[in-house]
Amino acid sequence: MAYGILEGDAVREIRGDLFGGRAPTGTVEKLSDVKLLHPCQPGKIMAVGLNYRSHLGTRPQPAHPEMFYKPVTALQDPGEPIVIPREATDVHYEGELVVVIGKKAKNVTPGEARDAIFGVTCGNDVSDRNWQHGDNKDLQWWRAKGCDTFAPLGPALAAGLDYGNLLLQTRLNGEVVQKQTTADLIFECPSIVSWVSGWVTLMPGDVIYTGTPGSTRKLKPGDVVEVEIEGIGVLRNPVVAA
Repeated sequence: MAYGILEGDAVREIRGDLFGGRAPTGTVEKLSDVKLLHPCQPGKIMAVGLNYRSHLGTRPQPAHPEMFYKPVTALQDPGEPIVIPREATDVHYEGELVVVIGKKAKNVTPGEARDAIFGVTCGNDVSDRNWQHGDNKDLQWWRAKGCDTFAPLGPALAAGLDYGNLLLQTRLNGEVVQKQTTADLIFECPSIVSWVSGWVTLMPGDVIYTGTPGSTRKLKPGDVVEVEIEGIGVLRNPVVAA
């Protein structure tokens, strides 16, 4: 396992700290010959609820980012399956822009938070709506948002983009089911990082899923979900039953 820099159809292997000192090893592989994993190993995963105006519906706009956790065991690699767990009855996709932290952030201003963001990637905040909102919902979203494979991430980290104006599209079996720019975010990426850092110290590699636009649909075994964000790539995952 190694990190690499994606350049077209080639991957240049690097050694060292992804978020600090790193250098090329001289090894270059074809992208088609490598297996992509989730592009960082976060110490924690946080996520924002109700952060697109198009997703609010009739609900009031929150006064600040509404945060929740997903366990790191929910991570899934690009190309690997989203597994619908036993007893789950209403599992949905949620295509999202994901912020990747590059340096320690504690009590930072939005300006300082911008500097703490290493880059962004694609994510899918997979959720079971019955466990989240149904008649027998759990008190916490530990199952609804946290089951194994419920946090696909990738395929690459991208830096230097305008995080506030990227086109996000989610496709279900080739059909576009979500399409929105990140300009519709209620709380932009630096504001989210700044808010979180007031209570929870963010460390290099930590990730924040920033919310999903529009509406979502139920997944079934055999489906394929793709989350594409301009400048980053396509996160593709099939869906299977446990």
